[in-house]
Amino acid sequence: MDLKSVQKPLKDQYRADPDASQITLKARGGQTETPIACSVAIGRAIYNAQAHAGVGGAGTGACSGDMLLGAMSACAQITCQMVATSMGIPVERIEVTVEGDLDLRGTLGISKDVPVGFERLRVRFDLTAPNATPEQLRALREKTEQYCVVMQTLTQPPPLQTDWVIAK
Repeated sequence: MDLKSVQKPLKDQYRADPDASQITLKARGGQTETPIACSVAIGRAIYNAQAHAGVGGAGTGACSGDMLLGAMSACAQITCQMVATSMGIPVERIEVTVEGDLDLRGTLGISKDVPVGFERLRVRFDLTAPNATPEQLRALREKTEQYCVVMQTLTQPPPLQTDWVIAK
């Protein structure tokens, strides 16, 4: 795939009209029959989610933490692949694994001293690139981490706004 030729008209358009580069992504959760599961509509697909078994879920589907780690993994994987392709770095294989540690006592309200949410995230990039130079691999790491949207969002979180619309 010639990634540069695919992206060139987009880059040209965004340079000429910065407003054209502004997008809004949307996900919507929908209630199911039980309070431990929901559907999640993410633009072009609907996924089923459920509470983790450690907080009472069935443990048969992805929990929201899994989805967050999956988003991080997908973004890092695709970004790394695109950067390698764009920079002409010879990579035979890229695989990204994301792990996160959390203490469920926080989300269950058992201990006020335990934070709710992930305490640590680890992103591991496994590459096979026998013909890449150390300089190319340094550049690949730098650019991948710089341009990975989810990694940058978690590293430098944007302001978060919540709105509650209550129907009576």
